[in-house]
Amino acid sequence: MMLSVESLAGGYGSTQVLYDVSLHVGEGEIVGLLGRNGMGKTTTITTVFGLLTPVSGSISLDGGDIAGIRPFRIARRGLSLVPEGRQVFPLLTVEQNLEATARPSVTGDRRWTPAAIFELFPQLAERKTHLGAQLSGGEQQMLAIGRALVMNPRLLVLDEATEGLAPTVRAAIFEVLRILKAEGQSILIVDAYLRQLLTLTDHNVIVEKGRTVWSGTTSDLVASPGIADRYLGVGV
Repeated sequence: MMLSVESLAGGYGSTQVLYDVSLHVGEGEIVGLLGRNGMGKTTTITTVFGLLTPVSGSISLDGGDIAGIRPFRIARRGLSLVPEGRQVFPLLTVEQNLEATARPSVTGDRRWTPAAIFELFPQLAERKTHLGAQLSGGEQQMLAIGRALVMNPRLLVLDEATEGLAPTVRAAIFEVLRILKAEGQSILIVDAYLRQLLTLTDHNVIVEKGRTVWSGTTSDLVASPGIADRYLGVGV
């Protein structure tokens, strides 16, 4: 298993948010991390990336423990994050945003370069000299995805992949994610648009109040609509 999170507990200082979260992402898999707002999805991701130290539980990558190690070391092992809120560099151009994080994969692969990102997102190519702060929300999200991809990650993690975006932009981003899936990119994704998300994922994990309450294949989730209705408040 590429990424394995077992019985993870933690939070922010004395405020515990996670109590018992487990999830797994295999090579070439796309896994949806699901749950209502405030249930611990972002805290889980933040802890995986070393920005929070877990109280208990384990986080391993290829069987090696990564819990609590420095975030830059986690990134060097092949994890890359598209954070909630995009967080592009506002005073760098689109091209400079991409160049700032571009590097080969842990195996030396350079599949994703700034030039390849401009092919993937032609709209960014048209804006390559614009500052990050001058982009629309949708363009910033495209740039955030591109900035994560030029790190040539083994595992791409997207927190709120299409939050607040127009339907046409959301559709474009999901189409890019389908391209990545076809190329075998491993992805862990949080997104509120469940029906679109389930056209992409292989497996899904549902968290509620800091605990994993369900995990299984997408086909299992679709075949049991009561699960989504109970824990997510939406139909599938």
